[in-house]
Amino acid sequence: MNRILILLLALVLVFSCRGKNSPPPGILSEDQMVMVLTDIQLTEGKVSALPVSYDSSQVLYSLLEKEVFLKHSVSDSLFTQSMLYYLEDAKAMEQIYARVIDSLTVLETIPGKEQNF
Repeated sequence: MNRILILLLALVLVFSCRGKNSPPPGILSEDQMVMVLTDIQLTEGKVSALPVSYDSSQVLYSLLEKEVFLKHSVSDSLFTQSMLYYLEDAKAMEQIYARVIDSLTVLETIPGKEQNF
């Protein structure tokens, strides 16, 4: 399940920086991206921890990913478009993922805290 994260980070290194401060209309803000990506990472972690076959985990992940998008009122195409936009700016993507990691670290330190999907 971490292959998505590895792929995204590899793509970040491939694309050059553009240096724009705010996204154009129709692109998720950095704050929105952080929230969605944090929930996606939590979903990947939950699915990868389940004792199910690879095929079953892929189906389950797809269903849970849709729930993440519904939770944040984001379509999968808007998320993909936003992801492609931020992948063109390595510095912005690095900052987004640093915030995602910080968010996951904070969530990990809260005892009894469970994420609802």
